[in-house]
Amino acid sequence: MPIIKSAKKRVRTAEKAAIRNSKTKRSLKSAIKAFGQALTGSDKKAVAETHAKAQSALSKAGKKNVMHKNKVARKQSQLAKAAKAATAGTSKTVAKKSAPKKVAAKPTAKKTAAKKTTAKKVATKK
Repeated sequence: MPIIKSAKKRVRTAEKAAIRNSKTKRSLKSAIKAFGQALTGSDKKAVAETHAKAQSALSKAGKKNVMHKNKVARKQSQLAKAAKAATAGTSKTVAKKSAPKKVAAKPTAKKTAAKKTTAKKVATKK
């Protein structure tokens, strides 16, 4: 047991943080397990719901520094890929064909040069 007052406080705060981190880890594990079980089932709605909960749990773990942000991003990507594969067979969305976009013409060099010179003149008058 530490003797110094600040060291005693650090022990107390470290215990609180350890409890908080273990709760976050537990909720994360349960959310990912629920998502895995939903993947094996045939209900697409359950997959979507559990996927959202798992993504949220991962984000919270990354925000609280329980997991490294790159690991969180990797896990979220893996979950999204699995969810997409599970629901890809019965996707009812129809891809829309979009018309090619018209590109706006760029302003000519004369117009931009004129704007630059007037801006310089105004600046010199002041």
